[in-house]
Amino acid sequence: MSNPPAYPPSRRSDQRDTLHGLEIADPYRWLEDLDSPETAAWVEAQNKVSFGFLEAIPARARLKERLTGLWNYERYGVPWRKGRHYFFFKNDGLQNQSVLYTMTSLAEEPTVLIDPNLLSQDGTVALATLGLSEDGELLTYGTSASGSDWESWRVRRVADRVDLDDKLERIKFSAPAWAKDGSGFYYGRFDGDPSKLDEVNRFQKLFFHRLGEAQEKDILVYDRPDQSEWGFSPEVSEDGKILIITVWKGTDPKNLVFWKDLTDPAAPVRELVPEFRAKFSHSGDLGRTFWFTTDLDAPRGRVLAIDLDRPEEQAWRELIPQSPDTLEGVHAVGNRLVASYLRDAHSVVRAYSLAGESIGEIALPGLGTVSGFSGQREHKESFFGFSGFTSPAAVWRHDFATGASEIFRAPRLDFDAAAYETSQVFYPGKDGTRIPMFLVHKLGLAKDGNAPVYLYGYGGFNINLTPSFSVGNLPWLEAGGVLAVANIRGGGEYGEEWHQAGILERKQTGFDDFIAAAEWLIAQKYTRPARLAIGGGSNGGLLVAACMVQRPELFGAVLPAVGVLDMLRFHKFTIGWAWESDYGSPDRAEEFRTLLAYSPLHNLKPGIAYPATMITTADHDDRVVPSHSFKFASALQAAVAGVPDAGPALIRIETKAGHGGGKPMSKVIEETADRWAFLMRVLGMA
Repeated sequence: MSNPPAYPPSRRSDQRDTLHGLEIADPYRWLEDLDSPETAAWVEAQNKVSFGFLEAIPARARLKERLTGLWNYERYGVPWRKGRHYFFFKNDGLQNQSVLYTMTSLAEEPTVLIDPNLLSQDGTVALATLGLSEDGELLTYGTSASGSDWESWRVRRVADRVDLDDKLERIKFSAPAWAKDGSGFYYGRFDGDPSKLDEVNRFQKLFFHRLGEAQEKDILVYDRPDQSEWGFSPEVSEDGKILIITVWKGTDPKNLVFWKDLTDPAAPVRELVPEFRAKFSHSGDLGRTFWFTTDLDAPRGRVLAIDLDRPEEQAWRELIPQSPDTLEGVHAVGNRLVASYLRDAHSVVRAYSLAGESIGEIALPGLGTVSGFSGQREHKESFFGFSGFTSPAAVWRHDFATGASEIFRAPRLDFDAAAYETSQVFYPGKDGTRIPMFLVHKLGLAKDGNAPVYLYGYGGFNINLTPSFSVGNLPWLEAGGVLAVANIRGGGEYGEEWHQAGILERKQTGFDDFIAAAEWLIAQKYTRPARLAIGGGSNGGLLVAACMVQRPELFGAVLPAVGVLDMLRFHKFTIGWAWESDYGSPDRAEEFRTLLAYSPLHNLKPGIAYPATMITTADHDDRVVPSHSFKFASALQAAVAGVPDAGPALIRIETKAGHGGGKPMSKVIEETADRWAFLMRVLGMA
């Protein structure tokens, strides 16, 4: 690129570490001190350069205006019911945060229960966690500030919208489970200091909070001082007699299951699933029989019934066997088991009796993604959301008595979905594996190698990428761009085997799958390298940065967002240690060498013409700490210095924001406009 930006200087220190016999330079270690004046000055200087570049792009203002108009439409969340109340979220259009509403009848006008927009002037305080008492009259709600994972909890009476005196702090990665009698709730908390952004989170403990008492008096229900990495997720059975405790360890989908008899105050916590062998998700219960969705001996998932009076594994009964499709989740509602599946990365829903007999499929509106179907076992109705790449989520009400579904709320926005098409293709990975990819673009796209393509991926932690609507993608499509979403290994689109195929020593497989997607798009003449952009967030930020470093000639632009980019130190901050289930640990010699081989920060080479890059992160990200992005940006700018064909290497640092959750609409619009403006500029579209 001619006339590249003049990057601010990034001081290089002589910091070196010896790891497993190798000396590793870490010259930008000082950027890990997020509160230092030097880091603050560096952030300010980088943003000055990045925003100076972005402000000079003519399309930027037009994109922001178009996004503002597109986002200005009513959006509804999927309703759920508790006691006599219905609850749902709604956004009028440009509200920074969606508002929680309630009503006692579907025919009445809903009323506001909590408006998080009133909790801060700039919309940076968000509702994060909700939990309702059995009768639906009391709501525990958690708020997070500036995108933090740390939450503060309060309790609100639903009838009069009044907060009680209860206030709880130091909560992260937990949800409340109310006692049947409404006397209080179970929850997990850490002993950490929420003001310390990069503090490691270990030793979660399970407590019971009695309504009306100070948090300091909460009763310790269970902890494991010998297991620093264990976390505890509580659930109370429908009859209120049993506490189910899901024991998780980091992001590994395998978990334990414990239980406690709540009818006996002296009852111990007992082990039901005592080994980390598979994933077990509590999907409902009837008396002392509990239903679990699991991948034990079934990588695509099945449902087991476990009787607490005969808890030994030999007595477990299979209710729903494994099918060719991937089982995502099961809800006990409408006196049946409603099972959501993935078939080649799109949704299918089937119903079964409580004895596991097939009732049939629940018809869906088309090729897309379903969410919802929550409720209690005796409910005669439930709600679900359905969306595709070009169709915003409509909310449907399903009547279990008739088997019919009808639209409850359907959004309308200023976009002609009929002018676009969505297709699913399958391409060969490097090893010949058949990999699915969704393509979205205008009707009649000419396959002449000139279309600008944005290829998106994730490929980790058993997370699926399915057809979903994003207003933010529409300006790209309107400008003639192609959206490509690759379902690479490491995700869970085809169950646990697909996940396992792209983690640990096999992590490179996911990168190879993504590179193969890019090569296929070029070979099929959708695009060419100069017009091919790649993007992803968090683990997806790692994905695109690793691919950029390995194949810089293949891409025209790269957008790593809140990425895990330093694979030798990710485990030293906040919840980073929990990712070792997918990544491995740099503290173990063999895993260290695997991590070093693909770590984006450690594989940048001076003098390479890396593609145009805009790294995005946030100064309050306490999940993937921003030092990952800070250090990578410094190293990338140093690597491309003086390289005539290198693209710009920018970093855009959002303030008063975190990993992405709860981000105000105003900030979402600004960042989305900047991403597309950057791509349109460097790909020659504007």
